Amino acid sequence: MSVAIAARPVTTRDIRARKGAEPVVCLTAYTAPMARLLDPHVDLLLVGDSLGMVVYGLPTTIGVTLEMMIAHGQAVMRGSARACVVVDLPFGSYQESPEQAFRNAARLMMETGCAAVKLEGGEEMAATVRFLVERGIPVMAHVGLTPQSVHAFGGFRARGKSEGEAGKILADAHAVADAGAFSVVLEGTQEPLARRIAEELAVPVIGIGASPACDGQVLVIDDILGMFTEFQPKFVKRFAELAPLVSDAAARYAAEVKARTFPGPEHCFGAKPR
Repeated sequence: MSVAIAARPVTTRDIRARKGAEPVVCLTAYTAPMARLLDPHVDLLLVGDSLGMVVYGLPTTIGVTLEMMIAHGQAVMRGSARACVVVDLPFGSYQESPEQAFRNAARLMMETGCAAVKLEGGEEMAATVRFLVERGIPVMAHVGLTPQSVHAFGGFRARGKSEGEAGKILADAHAVADAGAFSVVLEGTQEPLARRIAEELAVPVIGIGASPACDGQVLVIDDILGMFTEFQPKFVKRFAELAPLVSDAAARYAAEVKARTFPGPEHCFGAKPR
């Protein structure tokens, strides 16, 4: 009699060890059912603050709260068994000081059971990354286009075109990696610069709108499924178009309810056949 052995959960150490090896597969997830569907196929599930836009309809990620991240982090943890789950620290929950970052990161990890937190920022956040890592909190860093700074950047635009901007992003990436981040998300960055960063950093660089030379890729699940239709970034590939299917299903349901063809006897308890 054979006994099925559950796959060992992927750890942050496993992700770090993938540098220069097989690419790291990462997608966002915000709910238990979606996490359950994605878990067998990905190495890392990111509970991103992008949920503010794709789930709550906010114009940016700025309005996301720590309580929202905890609630969705808990849901994703319930639906995942194998993938390494990382949860974003939202805007305003870590920038004030390393001590503030630790309090909120510790609360997030304690209440969700996630493997790590993610925070945005480069050189200015290196001390905070080091402070967290030295106290047992694994950190995924995020540089390049950082959505929580969208107002400072003047909108969502690719970064690294000018020599000065490219130099800053390169310095940011090295700073957070040197501070102890186990991986670095690199978003919306010119491809030659992204390729250079992936080559120079000793930890995995996870690209989103960056370069195929990165050590892994991440996309928002609603984007690849064609569920988020407000806009489509250049770096997004639609692997499905589910929005029309959802709309069609709702339209057919509405028509059957109005025509009284649903529910039928087979959908009712103790109903006599027609």
